[in-house]
Amino acid sequence: MRAKITYFLTAAVLVVYFVLAGSRGLMLIQHGTWLTVTFGAAVLILPVIGVWFLWKNTQFVTKAHQLATELEAEGGLPVDELERDQYGRILRDSADEVFARRKAETEDAPGDWRNWFRLAVAYRDARDTPRARTAMQRAIALHPSVHLSRRRSRGRG
Repeated sequence: MRAKITYFLTAAVLVVYFVLAGSRGLMLIQHGTWLTVTFGAAVLILPVIGVWFLWKNTQFVTKAHQLATELEAEGGLPVDELERDQYGRILRDSADEVFARRKAETEDAPGDWRNWFRLAVAYRDARDTPRARTAMQRAIALHPSVHLSRRRSRGRG
């Protein structure tokens, strides 16, 4: 729950920033000189990129959460079997052991989104965020509802 609150607060702060930066960019453009118009257009690029990034990230998080909810309903969420130190941090050897098992499961059935989801969790536990994100994107791409919605949006559904 704390992660959701943090995400929404961060998103809200970013939206406020986008509005403020965008309004400043528009004010510069309205000033009308070639310098202010150029600078105003450059200032408007940041909010546009930021809105796109926030939108794509929100889509990713929403889809990953939907997969987690479905996997939980099936009883297939990975169990936290990781050993931790006295401060609660995951021990590297424990994370590596679980990761090796998840990787082997995924290699045995590479077309199963559930295995990719569990592999993403193992990557995250091993503190490899880029690979965790890539594995989760693969899980999302393999999920049947994603394929169905893609076909419909292309007019083939």
